[in-house]
Amino acid sequence: MSDLPRKAVTRTAKLAALPLGFAGRATWGLGKRIVGESAELVGRELQQRTAEQLFKVLGELKGGAMKFGQALSVFESALPEEVAGPYRAALTKLQEAAPPMPTRTVHAVLAERMGEDWRESFLEFEDKPSAAASIGQVHRAVWHDGREVAVKVQYPGAGEALLSDLGQLSRFARLLGPLIPGMDIKPLIAELKDRVSEELDYELEAQAQAAHAAEFADDPDVLVPAVVHQCDQVLVTEWIDGIPLSEIISGGTEEQRDRAGQLLARFLFSGPARTGLLHADPHPGNFRLLPAGPDGEEGWRLGVLDFGTVDRLPGGLPPTIGLALRMTLDGDAEPVYEMLCEEGFIKESMDLDPGAVLDYLLPIIEPAQVDTFTFTRSWMRGQAARVADPRSPAYQLGKQLNLPPSYLLIHRVTLSTIGVLCQLGATVRLREELEEWLPGFGPDADSPESGKWESKAPASGAEEPGEAEEDLPEVPAAEA
Repeated sequence: MSDLPRKAVTRTAKLAALPLGFAGRATWGLGKRIVGESAELVGRELQQRTAEQLFKVLGELKGGAMKFGQALSVFESALPEEVAGPYRAALTKLQEAAPPMPTRTVHAVLAERMGEDWRESFLEFEDKPSAAASIGQVHRAVWHDGREVAVKVQYPGAGEALLSDLGQLSRFARLLGPLIPGMDIKPLIAELKDRVSEELDYELEAQAQAAHAAEFADDPDVLVPAVVHQCDQVLVTEWIDGIPLSEIISGGTEEQRDRAGQLLARFLFSGPARTGLLHADPHPGNFRLLPAGPDGEEGWRLGVLDFGTVDRLPGGLPPTIGLALRMTLDGDAEPVYEMLCEEGFIKESMDLDPGAVLDYLLPIIEPAQVDTFTFTRSWMRGQAARVADPRSPAYQLGKQLNLPPSYLLIHRVTLSTIGVLCQLGATVRLREELEEWLPGFGPDADSPESGKWESKAPASGAEEPGEAEEDLPEVPAAEA
């Protein structure tokens, strides 16, 4: 029933075309330079052609290939401008659109999952999708009670395609390096693979979204659409209008960009504190900016979509993050070093200079040092260059640090959110959000010496992520 190109040989061939195509275009570019064309013009055309192929292949395959492209798109602000420029438009497209699933396939999925009388659940249903993502696409509709809704339908065979793509991309990781210079591709793909089963489970997604919708129901700054109905491969939620964040990035006003950035930071840090869940897919396609009042006179709110990937943090973000951040800002090298050792960021076999570790961390946390900070692509590129240049002391020290598995998703979400803030060029009061929502960061927080802070790593016999779902709100089942 699937219209995805699912056969392994077909998908492998398409993915293999990415690095092979890059090599072929490089040869073509060399030929043009030999006949006297400007290296700059040839290089720009080469990058543009590569970007176009990247979008074409990843968008056609959907699945893990497109998920990989979406993950890359939030990091483009870290790339040198001469590389990022041609890629930006192509990668941004992945956040909002992809070739749609045929109407007959959509109808077949709905009939199989909701029953042959599925149309009776809707007063209206638009066959043309309003958005398409890595494992499903969204259709606008009107529920039988008159509510406007978004109907997310999972691509048949999406799970198989997702795993196949990410497996193949992992094999090609080294060859994909020239496509995104300076990006360590393999760990990113490995982390995406770890989240496959969760993202395919619309019941888990519905529970996470319902928890957020209930908590933020009366929030003046953040809107999460309520869950209306959920069954296997189909998720129906209330519809929200608004300006996609990708459009704010490309053409929003300074006021819109600053407001979007402030609310994005607020949601990142307040979500775990209020719901015990961390929204873990912060690419711009999952956010909307919408008027807070009928005519927008009350400012802007942030609409949040897609809760397919979350980190379950029953106690909120671990206090060790806030404590380490505050002590780093205070210049307390020894306590910071001890905490990093305790949490596993520095392995027992390593003997590093606490002062050097502090020097490594301080530039990264610059946005928390001041009342307001303007996130820019140039700042992000400077940070990326500092830790990625083999000649840099920061690079040499960074290679000796370790990222414990329990912090992996928090780390990626934080970096991704910073990447989006840099794309927005937003001026944000980040320190204000940290003091309000990040455990351990406020001036009255407990120090590690007090013995009140807790490790992120689960204790023996502790509940693992995903085992506390019974505490989440019930999700509406079939109502029709």
